[in-house]
Amino acid sequence: QVQLVESGGGSVQVGGSLRLSCAAFGYIDSGYCMGWFRQAPGKERDWVAAIDGVGGTSNADSVKGRFTISRDNAKNTLYLQMNSLKPEDTAMYYCAAGVRWSCPETDDYNYWGQGTQVTVSS
Repeated sequence: QVQLVESGGGSVQVGGSLRLSCAAFGYIDSGYCMGWFRQAPGKERDWVAAIDGVGGTSNADSVKGRFTISRDNAKNTLYLQMNSLKPEDTAMYYCAAGVRWSCPETDDYNYWGQGTQVTVSS
């Protein structure tokens, strides 16, 4: 059984930064994909960023140049560094993990965390 626990969310002003963490408890192979998603009130859950089993990363267009995904396999932890935050980044952020090398689709993710709230105010 795998449990994902996010932390690091909070309230920040426009232009500020936050770093989200996702600790994985249970077996997560370093070769498995992991990702971040977000969901704003009244909207669908959107993909934000992903990292594959060999460290390749990809980001949604809306966060390119501002957000960076990374992982520390020794600590079983996934990170999302968020810079130059905007009000439209306000959402609940979720960590996810799949049991395959690459997860190009949302359905490829098998495990989900409970989320951490990020609020960006002007």
